[in-house]
Amino acid sequence: MNRNLLIGGLLSSLVVVAALLSFVWTPYDHAALDIPAKLRPPDRAHWFGTDHFGRDILSMIMVGARTSIAVALVAVGIGMALGVPLGLTAAARKGSWLDELIMRGNDLIFAFPSLVIAILITAVFGAGAVNAIIAIGIFNIPVFARITRGGALSLWQRDFVLAARVAGKSGARISVEHILPNVANLLIVQSTIQFSLGILAEAGLSYVGLGAQPPVPSWGRMLADAQTMVSFAPHLALIPGLAIILTVLGLNLMGDGLRDHLDPRLRVSRS
Repeated sequence: MNRNLLIGGLLSSLVVVAALLSFVWTPYDHAALDIPAKLRPPDRAHWFGTDHFGRDILSMIMVGARTSIAVALVAVGIGMALGVPLGLTAAARKGSWLDELIMRGNDLIFAFPSLVIAILITAVFGAGAVNAIIAIGIFNIPVFARITRGGALSLWQRDFVLAARVAGKSGARISVEHILPNVANLLIVQSTIQFSLGILAEAGLSYVGLGAQPPVPSWGRMLADAQTMVSFAPHLALIPGLAIILTVLGLNLMGDGLRDHLDPRLRVSRS
């Protein structure tokens, strides 16, 4: 078993389990205020301590996990749903005006980071998790388009594609039936990487107030709330920071492990 894949899978599974468990159980109500118990350090009653409103940090971390996962998952889904067909189309029409249009459109989106896109969207529609999803999803589109196009271009000269052309199959049918299954490995690995970047992007947007809005917990906003209290309550920043680090680390390790597992050439070179 690939070590990176095992460690990454365990860390990622831990976060997913915590998020799923939060739908049916948390140690305390994540929104319940308990002012007399505010800023308590980790103890037997509150394993991760409490914040400046007396809310249980473990409960907020669990609910915040599902917020981060939901935003990143939907954003990656948007990127794949739009980016993969664009990449397949560009590869099938290499050198044409359509290929040029798609790739220059990708360059245009790359020129604006997700945070800038989020600011623009927020200025029109207001802050919120939905707008964060849209911003991150838009930024994912050119990533998947480029990955798909790059992988597909090398396949269009292969014998099985030439045979499909001789058989009279259209370019769209060849792309779906022959090209897409052969670039699926690349897309799976890239999706784990983009998922981890989506977690970071959601935390960053929430940190500046553009992500999920109160009372929905968010790891990024927990960090923002803790920045003025680090000197006397370091657990307020340490715990959500560790949650972000471990989640991103787990997803990156899993992506690296999947790449090694799905690409026989890498397995041979590392053996």
